[in-house]
Amino acid sequence: MVAATEVLTTKVASGTPYQLDNKQVLRASSALLRHIKSEQEEKEETSTKKTLIGDDDESDGEGSPATNEIVWLVMTTKKHVVDKNRLKPSKISIPHSLNKSSSLNICLITADPQRSVKDIVADPAFPSDLSARITKVIGLTKLKDRYKSFESRRQLLSEHDVFLADDRIIMRLVETLGKIFYQSSKRPIPIRIEQIEKADGKRVKKDPKAKPSKEERKASFASPQVVAKEIEKALNCAPVYLAPSTTTSVRVGSSKFTPEQLAENVKAVVNGLTEKFISKGWRNVKAIHIKGATTMALPIWLADELWLDETDVLEKEEDEKKAFDNDKSGNKRRNPGDDDSSRGQGKKTKKIKAATDEDDISLKEKLQKRKAQALEEGKAPVKSTKKK
Repeated sequence: MVAATEVLTTKVASGTPYQLDNKQVLRASSALLRHIKSEQEEKEETSTKKTLIGDDDESDGEGSPATNEIVWLVMTTKKHVVDKNRLKPSKISIPHSLNKSSSLNICLITADPQRSVKDIVADPAFPSDLSARITKVIGLTKLKDRYKSFESRRQLLSEHDVFLADDRIIMRLVETLGKIFYQSSKRPIPIRIEQIEKADGKRVKKDPKAKPSKEERKASFASPQVVAKEIEKALNCAPVYLAPSTTTSVRVGSSKFTPEQLAENVKAVVNGLTEKFISKGWRNVKAIHIKGATTMALPIWLADELWLDETDVLEKEEDEKKAFDNDKSGNKRRNPGDDDSSRGQGKKTKKIKAATDEDDISLKEKLQKRKAQALEEGKAPVKSTKKK
């Protein structure tokens, strides 16, 4: 339980407030990793079964947790991210890789034909240690044909640790792989393995309507050295999948990281998001937190201003002046929530009320007539009914 007087976030001592406080990031990283470790130790003490989740081959040191829990960075923006170019899956380079295991199983999804990429991986110029970790290369056409059912996709997901995909088909995989992939932490990471044609140092744009021949498609892939470099780069990056919303989550580490390693990855991801992916940069950031898979989120940065531009703020005096001008001009103010249906409903209510008033008037007239008639009958002489 955090003490009431303890400060959760601190401001930078000098310079712009739109920057991370290194001490705060390190404090939050240490507290989060310590909490995850204590939770795991408590679960292991209360559980009678041995923990089988995680990469136990890397946790040989003392005090390291038995399971490898993912640590996420959660960034909240003031306005939605709506740019389609920013919403395309991408990646950010980080100093400490999330995929450094030597027993990593990599599945490479590529554009057709897949045989060209298989030849690249099997080429002698391709690094042998990297080719040993690539256990499957599959083209988009065969992926659609072989993995139609939910069970087959789930099996494919469980057989591999990392999925890399050609950036030319990355947007088409959402429908092909389905929610079993995109609700997990194994979403395909885009890589560029296309051969880039350049003329005078500039990239030559291809006609999207032109259909390349089979030979041209085979030659459209880069050399083995370039492909290997792109794969290594993707393994040393944090994948970024933005959504058209105000919240973005990026995997920045695991419970096996040290606080210093986690803090360095957090700073790298925050800088990458604000510089490339978030429109308006730091001005559009509302809050930054880090959290585990089942833990509470710890704040590492909070914005003082909840608006993006000064034009979004309406002063109280201006608001009262506009209200006064509307009243003076005779324009009746209407609440923003009032629509045409509510106005129509108001008219119906008035009609019903008017009809009710008419009924009340007619009823009063009838009662008055009956009262007058009763009074006249009371004035008439009453005949005696007594018998003599």
